[in-house]
Amino acid sequence: MAQGVGGGRRKAREYAAMMETHAESAVRVRQDELLRLPPGPVSEVGHSSTGKERNGRSNGANAMRAADAPVHDWYRFVLSFPPHLVAEFLDRFEVHGDGVVLDPFCGTGTTLVEAKKRGLSSIGLEAMPMMAFAAATKVDWTCEPQLLLEHSEHVATIALDALASLGISDAPSNYSVDIGQLRRLSADQDRLVFKDAISPLPLHKVLVLLDALEQEYCADVDQHERLALASTIVDSASNLKFGPEVGVGKIKHDAAVVSAWLNRVARMASDLESHSANDTPARVVEADAREVDQHLPPNSVDAVITSPPYPNEKDYTRTVRLEAVLLGFFRDRQGLRDVKEGLLRSNTRNVFTGDADGALVRDQRNIVQLAEQIESRRIELGKTSGFEKRYAQVTMEYFGGMRRHLRSIAPVLRPNARLAYVVGDQASYFRVPILTGEILEGLAASEGYVVEGRELFRTRFATATGEPLREEVLILRWPGR
Repeated sequence: MAQGVGGGRRKAREYAAMMETHAESAVRVRQDELLRLPPGPVSEVGHSSTGKERNGRSNGANAMRAADAPVHDWYRFVLSFPPHLVAEFLDRFEVHGDGVVLDPFCGTGTTLVEAKKRGLSSIGLEAMPMMAFAAATKVDWTCEPQLLLEHSEHVATIALDALASLGISDAPSNYSVDIGQLRRLSADQDRLVFKDAISPLPLHKVLVLLDALEQEYCADVDQHERLALASTIVDSASNLKFGPEVGVGKIKHDAAVVSAWLNRVARMASDLESHSANDTPARVVEADAREVDQHLPPNSVDAVITSPPYPNEKDYTRTVRLEAVLLGFFRDRQGLRDVKEGLLRSNTRNVFTGDADGALVRDQRNIVQLAEQIESRRIELGKTSGFEKRYAQVTMEYFGGMRRHLRSIAPVLRPNARLAYVVGDQASYFRVPILTGEILEGLAASEGYVVEGRELFRTRFATATGEPLREEVLILRWPGR
């Protein structure tokens, strides 16, 4: 865990002394190279050509406002909802003082960060390790900014030395490199990553920087440095593009990694300087949102603001796959499967033999009929792939898992706690419409929640049909038992 400010200052002095003993000529050479490096592609919110889709910075209701960027922008999931939506519901729910906010599908921590900025205690549950790590780091404001800056510069110097030993500069250029000398992923790691997700030379630079971070490990700043690297991997080093799905875009044979990482770290340090006095509690539990009551005490939560996965064919682990592999959160296929088994079933790539959540909604005629309609459409169209045969099953498993979630969260809610679920209609399964908000409204009512309404958040357009799909906020109240 990060030390307090006093401990951080002591560490800063230790690192300053250590850096003075480093060969002065080498330090000057490397510092000069750092100054010459082009800045990484870190732009104002809404103007990043490489991170636009990744960071949810499209125009419209889901765009993140420039004023919200501090901390939120350290690392964002492509499907994150915007901070201003969280702020709106914190105001509407009148959460004040000692109120506790919960996000059971917390992703990269948007709800938690916004609650902390307002001085409200918060808790997040997240089953994907990479995103749980990101959320936990984004609400840790005890990291000493000066230590973070000084240590990252020291690490960068070591990484640049290692690159230079092979005649490689961090700045992209036309020099030739013996590919056989470059670092590579292990065979198990390589099987998890998309082909051409990252080119050999930027990958080498990332692995060298990771080695330097491990060699010069400092617990007080390690999480923040690694989160900055996660963002750098995606936005600067990789060939990934983000739209409706994650995929490979224009191939970059070389890219600046060290300078882009230092820019990310500098932005973090600036945000920490502004927010370090805020010690509002916030914590993240790596856990299944269908088992909330196993991780939180009864009658402890005043408000819930969250956005669960939608029932479609988006494999959410693919969206963070590259950085999760490089940072060690996914090491092999079995590890990936273990993570998927702890997720709400929302796509056919995380449905497994023995899944039983679907049985929880067999009494819900509208859901059963929806699954039957999807299966009938499959037969009608003559679709026979293994994934297509699971469309009806995953629909049942999704809504059964959401019912299980609603049951598990009820015991931790205080009487009259209010809840906001951002959910979206879908048409991924043979264009059969899935009215997610409407169906979840019925499930919540059947579990004793008071439905206060469904409000349109924004309209999206279906990839398959181009037709508009509603994204809504389902608003509930728990009356207590």
